[in-house]
Amino acid sequence: MAIAEQIKIVEVGPRDGLQNEAAVSVDAKVALIEALAEAGVSYIESASFVSPKWVPQMADSTAVMEQIKRRPGVTYAALTPNLKGFEAAVAVNMDEVAVFGAASEAFAQKNINCSIDESLERFKPVIAAAKEKGIPVRGYVSCVLGCPYQGEVPVENVVKVAEALYHMGCYEVSLGDTIGVGTPLKAQEMLAAVAEKVPMDKLALHFHNTYGQALANIIACLPLGVATIDSAVAGLGGCPYAKGASGNVATEDVVYMLNGMGIKTGIDLNKLIAAGADICQHLAHGPRSQVAVAELAKA
Repeated sequence: MAIAEQIKIVEVGPRDGLQNEAAVSVDAKVALIEALAEAGVSYIESASFVSPKWVPQMADSTAVMEQIKRRPGVTYAALTPNLKGFEAAVAVNMDEVAVFGAASEAFAQKNINCSIDESLERFKPVIAAAKEKGIPVRGYVSCVLGCPYQGEVPVENVVKVAEALYHMGCYEVSLGDTIGVGTPLKAQEMLAAVAEKVPMDKLALHFHNTYGQALANIIACLPLGVATIDSAVAGLGGCPYAKGASGNVATEDVVYMLNGMGIKTGIDLNKLIAAGADICQHLAHGPRSQVAVAELAKA
């Protein structure tokens, strides 16, 4: 299969990124989301309706969504692990919602206090309610290339969870290397295995850069035909399982690489770099994007 001519970037910085950073104000989040839309990002994961007890950084999601000026053509999505979260998302007119499962039994037990099978059962009412309201649901599979608790994760587990989410009604399944331990050939093999059960155009990559492998892993997977990549502006989001490590692959680095390959994303790299630099002024560190660091040094 040939490399896609256009790649959809799913920007997860305001959610997956900021939930692993020190808390920032509602105004800063609103400014970030609006700046990303201005830069041409067409899909922004903007909020998470989870218990503030577990993720205090996302407790202001309702206020954020009420304040942003929505841009036509941009999808604003939220993470909704249960019906209560889904109802909160509906109340602020989210365009899409997402549910998340894990390919690792140990991770499911530690993170969501239940087995993989039980976690999938919990999503059924959310997916059913979303279907009733005509709201698309995206599914995440975490720990597809390794787990902080059990180490190796059998690829058949990844396939099983991805296939289950797809058949339950998720229009797209995002494959997450949660702790960024994957390497290129393993990433390629994992994607190929999942694609035997779930169509490639329904799959996305969500690779963290903890070990500096994310771009290499993406490059290894592109020839298989995957056309959706999750990333976070400025490489936002640490890794709760590896203190001081970097988080999601940086959107700036992905866009720069794809630009160089002649692959369209529709994103203005300079505006994207500016958006990342702005949010980092509210955090205790600069951008974790190597492209942003290089470009900002010229300014």
